[in-house]
Amino acid sequence: QVQLVESGGGLVQAGGSLRLSCAASGLPFSSYRMGWFRQAPGKEREFVSTINWSGGTTVYADSVKGRFTISRDNAKRTVYLQMNSLKPEDTAVYYCAAKCSTGFRTSCDYWGQGTQVTVSS
Repeated sequence: QVQLVESGGGLVQAGGSLRLSCAASGLPFSSYRMGWFRQAPGKEREFVSTINWSGGTTVYADSVKGRFTISRDNAKRTVYLQMNSLKPEDTAVYYCAAKCSTGFRTSCDYWGQGTQVTVSS
């Protein structure tokens, strides 16, 4: 059974930082492209970032480029999202995803339950 468990969300002031983690089980983690998405209240879920199996290729949404960093530790079966210089508009539920496609409109086969990130102004 595939499980993706996110952690690290919380409340932070604008300009602050958070590090999200996603622990994976039940899948060949080191073979899969992993991703992070987010959904703000009243909005559709949107792409944030993906990372390929080796960590050598990363992609970011324009809205987070230069502020967020995705990384992975295949030995720990964990993917991370380091979020710096947070803005109130980053407030959302953040979802970890596995077995993600490349290219426009990235899609993923497996999803976590999400972790809330709230940025106060």
